[in-house]
Amino acid sequence: MNTTKIDRLELKRIQEDFPKMKITSSEDAYKYIKQFYSDDISIYESFFILLLNKSNTTIGYAKISQGGICGTVVDVRIIAKYAIESLSSSIILAHNHPSENTMPSDNDKHLTTKIKNTLNIFDVNVFDHIILTENNYFSFADNYLI
Repeated sequence: MNTTKIDRLELKRIQEDFPKMKITSSEDAYKYIKQFYSDDISIYESFFILLLNKSNTTIGYAKISQGGICGTVVDVRIIAKYAIESLSSSIILAHNHPSENTMPSDNDKHLTTKIKNTLNIFDVNVFDHIILTENNYFSFADNYLI
C-alpha cells in the first residue's frame, strides 16, 4: 500500500504510553519539555510542540523541525495538523537556543504571533512559547508576549 509522507506524520506519543502531567507554570513546561532534548540542546536548534487538553494536562508532543546552530524552519500547517488531529485545547511551543541566549529574536516573536493567529481559527490556544537552554528558559507568557 502506498502512503504519502503526510500520512506517515504521527504524534510521538499518545494516550497510555505518554507520561501525563498537568502544566501549571512555565517552569513545569520547561522541565517537561527539556526531556525531549539530550546533549544536543547546545548543538542545534529544534522546535517542539506540547499538546494539552482542557485541563492543561499533556496529551502528546511532536518534534516539528530540527535545524542548524542558529535556526530551524517551522511550518505552521504541520503544527495546526497535530493540534487538530489530537483535539488539543491548547499547545505550548518550545525551541532551544544553542547560543545559550534565551531572549527571543524578532523572528521568534513573529512566528509565535503567526502560529497563535492560525490556531485561533480552530479554537486552539497557544498557552506559551518556551525558549530553552541547558540551564535556563524564557517564557513568552511570563513576559507578556503572548
